[in-house]
Amino acid sequence: MKNTKLIFIIVLILFALSIIGLAKVCFTFGTGSPDGTYYSLGVEMADFWTKLLKTKDIEVHVESTADSIETCRLVGSKEIQFGITMSDVAFNAYKGLVQFEGKAQPILGLFSICAAYQHILTLDSNIKSIKDLEWKKIAIGKPGSRDEVLLQLIIEASGLRYSDLPCCTDVEVIYYSQIEEAIQDLKDEIVDAVFWNISYPNSAVQEVCAVRDVYFVPIDDDVIKKLVREYDYYKDGEIPANIYKGQDYNVKTVQVGNDVVINKDIDKNTAYLLVKTLFENAKYLIDVNPVTNQLIPENGVKTSVPLHPGAEKYFKDLGLLRSSD
Repeated sequence: MKNTKLIFIIVLILFALSIIGLAKVCFTFGTGSPDGTYYSLGVEMADFWTKLLKTKDIEVHVESTADSIETCRLVGSKEIQFGITMSDVAFNAYKGLVQFEGKAQPILGLFSICAAYQHILTLDSNIKSIKDLEWKKIAIGKPGSRDEVLLQLIIEASGLRYSDLPCCTDVEVIYYSQIEEAIQDLKDEIVDAVFWNISYPNSAVQEVCAVRDVYFVPIDDDVIKKLVREYDYYKDGEIPANIYKGQDYNVKTVQVGNDVVINKDIDKNTAYLLVKTLFENAKYLIDVNPVTNQLIPENGVKTSVPLHPGAEKYFKDLGLLRSSD
């Protein structure tokens, strides 16, 4: 009888241990809409983390979100744990500004993925500066998107007027969901210019440059300085020569980051593990998306909002942050 009880207890202990061993920590990663770059990149990153952190019993699942604004709100409310967002939106969410007026979100930076550079394309060789866009038709992203916000700032800083009212604006904007659609209308000369904030090289831009003479419009130094001075998330940018066919000159522009933000209450060790695992193995993601060429710690540390303590520890270990930062 005693032996039977002992065997029964041992079986219970083994069963309990097996249950503990099966327990996994599941995180949800917000990645934007399924037709966007964030989603495809996010899916690969989530699979990557799940595979490499299998021994740690960590799984990362993707959730599609409407846009960066929703991603920040979901992370802030803990409905998801972390997600990809535009750095300007992350900044506003953290500070409680613009779309988040009076409702600062409890988010922190995990890492920055890459910078997006303002591309201004035209087939018209007479368009050499922003001021030459007066009375022109400009293709941009969805209403309220980063592209429209940045267009308005650049247009107004260049001395032109921007408004939804036809009587009060110096440019005409046409909205597009995808850059591919805008590029096609540029080819067909339905629009005079395409204004899009993207990382380089972009396949749609490469395609039009391969078949047409494309001119890249630079942003004037005084406009860049004004934006960088007034907005923490805008930086000096440059599209280096020969990124695209026929573009044998550097293009001065504005850049803004694409960050991964995380809820501030996620524990330090988990955040550290996510960042360390990604950057130490990022080279295996390069074949998935050319953007991942920029996934290096020197870029990753440049988030628009303060870093999570776990991420901060990783970048400090590499000497990219001082202990007093």
